[in-house]
Amino acid sequence: MSLDFDTLSTLRLQHPAWRLMRSDHAPLIASFLHRVFVVPNVRVMSQADLVEILEDELYALRLRLGDASFPGAALHYLNEWAAPDKGWLRKFYKAGTDDAQFDITPATEKAIAWLTQLTERQFVGTESRLLTLFDLLKQMSEGSDTDPERRMAELVRKRAEIDAEIERVASGDMPVLDDTALKDRFQQFMQGSRELLSDFREVEHNFRMLDRRVRERIAKWEGGKGALLEDIMGERDAIADSDQGKSFRAFWDFLLSSRRQDELTDLLERVLALPVVASLEPDPRTRRMHHDWVEAGEHTQRTVAVLSQQLRRFLDDQAWLENRRIMDIMRSLEGRALSVRDRMPAGAFMQIASTRASIDLIMERPLYTPAFKPVINDLVLQAEDDDVDAQTLFEQIMVDKARLTRHVRQMLQERDQVTLRDLVAAQPIEQGLAELITYLQLGNDGFSSSVDEQTMDDIEWFGETASGDSVRRVARLPRVIFMR
Repeated sequence: MSLDFDTLSTLRLQHPAWRLMRSDHAPLIASFLHRVFVVPNVRVMSQADLVEILEDELYALRLRLGDASFPGAALHYLNEWAAPDKGWLRKFYKAGTDDAQFDITPATEKAIAWLTQLTERQFVGTESRLLTLFDLLKQMSEGSDTDPERRMAELVRKRAEIDAEIERVASGDMPVLDDTALKDRFQQFMQGSRELLSDFREVEHNFRMLDRRVRERIAKWEGGKGALLEDIMGERDAIADSDQGKSFRAFWDFLLSSRRQDELTDLLERVLALPVVASLEPDPRTRRMHHDWVEAGEHTQRTVAVLSQQLRRFLDDQAWLENRRIMDIMRSLEGRALSVRDRMPAGAFMQIASTRASIDLIMERPLYTPAFKPVINDLVLQAEDDDVDAQTLFEQIMVDKARLTRHVRQMLQERDQVTLRDLVAAQPIEQGLAELITYLQLGNDGFSSSVDEQTMDDIEWFGETASGDSVRRVARLPRVIFMR
């Protein structure tokens, strides 16, 4: 981007990050959003919770600066920060709820990141960054070299270096990094990990922009459904196949590997245990930095899932409208025919375009697929003479669907697919049949499900009888498989 006068003048007026810097309330906005969203890596917060936290912040500021400072209500400030002419917060509603949710925008995160760099650093490491740049150049040079002789020569050289290092270690000569080098590399690691989290918001923002453009195009589309689908899916593939989409997919595949996660956990534990690193007093959340990356990546995946839901909803609405229009036309024809049945017109009264036989080749016919016939056992229920408490019929059970979804996602982090029986074995059913039925309704939150009719699974759980005794229950159903 060119930093000429006109470009900077436009950015000063239109870019949310620059508007934030110009705001009189910038210290309040930046400090509050940094403490609430950036530091704990919170991606979404409900309006009620955010208003409560901001009210506490405003109350403390008024005690210190006077009642005239920040006289407005917390909700007024939040709505103002989320207004289109500000763009510092994103206010939205989750599907099926009327509780507003808030998240900071990528522009706000950029402004906060720039502010954090203004503070004077006690130690500025340069060696690790130079080595990183050098390694990047080597990776690009070696990765693009198509000459097999040069590649072989480079591999032989590396093997010679490794052999020489093995001999030095075997002889007791083990060079280690000094404290300055360790501080330099740890500082660069922390900076890179924080920038990675902020980049996720920008990737998610780009996918949301795609979702918005698709919905606008659906609302204004006047052509055929097939052309619309081709257009939409073509743009979606273009995003997925873009440099950003490919990089994110490679990152996600790398991070979801259980072996890589174990390796990251082990490396973090070893590095944080070093005395020189402990003296820097790193943030305790550094130990679970890779979990924050997974959580941030899941938000991006959910945005793609919402895009698919919007497309499916459009198709359902269009099919319903077309069926209704056909029924209206048929009723109109029936009414007109009944009105003239006693007054048949003389001569020809209707013309039909040239007809022709519709030929369907036998090769075009699909093969016969036998329908699945459910087997229903003919059981005769035996009524018991015992008195039954009818109050249990009115007791309602609330199953936490988010908890079950989270459990499925955790299992899919270690494998490509998992059966319902394995899920229940890892985390037993706690709320009986209602929880089992809820599992069967999952499949739209970043993963899909299928049913293998040929294989039957026994799902077991333990419940309680009316007397409080534990009883084992078993449900036999076709195998349910959840897939990434």
